[in-house]
Amino acid sequence: MEYTVKPVKISDIKSFVEKWHYSHNINGLKVSYCFGLFDGDSLVGACVFGEIAMANVYKKYVTNRHDLMELRRLCCIDNTPKNTESFFIGKCLRWLKNNTTIQKVISYADNHYNHTGIVYKASNFKYLGKTAKGKIINYNGKIYHDKTIRTKYKGKLKPYAVKIKQALQDGTAFYEDRVGKNIYLYEFHRIILKN
Repeated sequence: MEYTVKPVKISDIKSFVEKWHYSHNINGLKVSYCFGLFDGDSLVGACVFGEIAMANVYKKYVTNRHDLMELRRLCCIDNTPKNTESFFIGKCLRWLKNNTTIQKVISYADNHYNHTGIVYKASNFKYLGKTAKGKIINYNGKIYHDKTIRTKYKGKLKPYAVKIKQALQDGTAFYEDRVGKNIYLYEFHRIILKN
């Protein structure tokens, strides 16, 4: 495999993720680290890590919220060879292990989109079970987390939160029930040298 993996800015991969990830958006993501998968100079994959979406969930896994990172988006173009995604995840995890103090990475596989988490198993994540059932907002064919309508910036609702909240009121957006997602956890094992 001749692919290379490099840290990138979210602006470098935003349109790629919006095209190739099943969610088709990065709205509301708290982005910490982004990576691009390149075939020569061509971007063929994108991976986004950030703070965990659910505020206090970190307490189940670590004592300090900065010790847990969520793999928020992973996508590749359709014609990549088998095992490309696990290769990509592996390179990203190695970079995080060598360049951060993060202890664990969590990710969720959405059964609604037939994502069971095979790529996480292949990348040595541990399966932890399922999240509780939840609701999403369907607006113009795009899916948004139900917390979208409460997303604020500097104390005010973000413009898209206002727009979706209004759409729910006028019936152009609606709630859908969703089954729980599969939870996967990866733990970094670092050797600590004593003086």
